[in-house]
Amino acid sequence: MYLAKTPKFIQKLFPHFIWKIPTYEKVVYLSFDDGPIPELTPWVLDLLDQYNAKASFFCVGENVKKYPGLYDRIIEEGHSIGNHTENHLNGWKTDNTPYMHNIKSCSKRMETNLFRPPYGKLKPKQVNAISKDYNIIMWDVLSGDFDPNISQEDCYDNVMNNIGPGSIVVFHDNLKAEENLKFVLPKVLEELSQAGYSFKNLESVNQHVMRREAQYA
Repeated sequence: MYLAKTPKFIQKLFPHFIWKIPTYEKVVYLSFDDGPIPELTPWVLDLLDQYNAKASFFCVGENVKKYPGLYDRIIEEGHSIGNHTENHLNGWKTDNTPYMHNIKSCSKRMETNLFRPPYGKLKPKQVNAISKDYNIIMWDVLSGDFDPNISQEDCYDNVMNNIGPGSIVVFHDNLKAEENLKFVLPKVLEELSQAGYSFKNLESVNQHVMRREAQYA
């Protein structure tokens, strides 16, 4: 069970997570979890390049170890990198100490202060520890491309019916998402481009966090 659109009340319950970037401009923040892998990540990068689109890739450390050339290409082409743990761990099912060690192992492979928990699942003590070093990036639109039980059209609707200025959208560059992603991503890029949207990475998150924390001070 998952929600294609993160309700505002959930976003308000966890205000120190980054759910979206407040803006009135037509800009969205596409993100890709679980890669990089040679079967799909190069296709994603080629397609993004066609639209001069920048995105954010939340990488699993063991995949970065296997495919360092792909990781380097992501950075060289102007996309953001985020820590997605070394082995795609579920925070709810992992004790705090090994979970933090797993994040640290991943951090040795990449320089970033962006973190997204696999499955979006963290325990409160994990949140407190991670927040000392990372901006925790969630999302307000979940494509559901990983779901084998939805149609390609429903996956497309999950994105286009919920996206708006400042949305952080989750896709996956992993094999279980391949069929849906290859149908949906070209359409999303084309239709949003025609509607006047641009696609940015999450380098601007640091400025947003500083503005938000200043409001709390």
